[in-house]
Amino acid sequence: MSSLGPLRFVPMFRRYVWGGRKLGTFLGKPIGEGEDYAESWEVVDHGEDQSIVAAGPSAGAPLGQLVRERGGDLFGRHAPLPQFPLLFKYLDAQRDLSVQVHPDDARAALLSPPDFGKTEAWVIVAAEPESWIYAGLKRGFDRAALAREVSQGASELSLHRFHPQVGDCVFIPAGAVHAIGSGLVVAEIQQSSDTTWRLHDWNRLDASGRPRPLHVEAALEAIDYSLGPLSPARPAPTERPHVSRLVECDKFVLDRWTFNSSDFIDDDNRFHILSVLAGEVAISGDPTGRALSAGETALLPAVRDATELIPRQGAIMLDAYLP
Repeated sequence: MSSLGPLRFVPMFRRYVWGGRKLGTFLGKPIGEGEDYAESWEVVDHGEDQSIVAAGPSAGAPLGQLVRERGGDLFGRHAPLPQFPLLFKYLDAQRDLSVQVHPDDARAALLSPPDFGKTEAWVIVAAEPESWIYAGLKRGFDRAALAREVSQGASELSLHRFHPQVGDCVFIPAGAVHAIGSGLVVAEIQQSSDTTWRLHDWNRLDASGRPRPLHVEAALEAIDYSLGPLSPARPAPTERPHVSRLVECDKFVLDRWTFNSSDFIDDDNRFHILSVLAGEVAISGDPTGRALSAGETALLPAVRDATELIPRQGAIMLDAYLP
């Protein structure tokens, strides 16, 4: 059986009222007409939402098909898994996202149909000076205090917020109240889930002139009130001087590579999601024959030889994988 090799996918776009044009103008994505391109799903296997292989022997195959037919090659030490467990995307927040919370695994498993919980992490790719990140509750806010603010249409007054800088990483565990503010482009790694409960949507209307649905009671129940304010993660050193650890949790690990000379992703029997934030990175065995540029993503299957990465133009790259 031939190796899967590095996998490149066709990006899948989501259009929401808060989106804009920067997925195309800033990241070079092939978006169409319109001013509301909000998300580019780079790697996804979630029901009908499927990344499609763009090149190579598996071209045209959905990621879910590879999970079913080549799960051992794809997952290695983590096989078997029923679906690809992580979702990687880019977001363009032309306007504020809703104030929201995601359930943990236990709550999401009770949904119909069941879903994963949603723990996620953001890396700020572009930011305007007055952009905000809303992450966690201010100290002293319990359920009763938050419910009071929500009932008065002022839930944002309960939220911890800060001005992010390019390169900041913000870890958002399931149960944390959060919102991405306007003027930000964000790379996000998350569990493969699409369950969101909105507390507040800034009193705005959708394209049909109606307010988007809120899920106040479900959100209030799902919030982990012990989390408190959330701030940017402090990068931790690794055994490689050019690699820093941004997040390490039970759902995923996220590293950032900042490098000018070639290096290898070891044959560690686990998959790796690689996405370039700056410069270019050529991957040995890439079926497209061209380097990843800023905003592009590849998936390395678990079963493979050590994979050489060749950076150009002072590359910065994210590497996400299972613990």
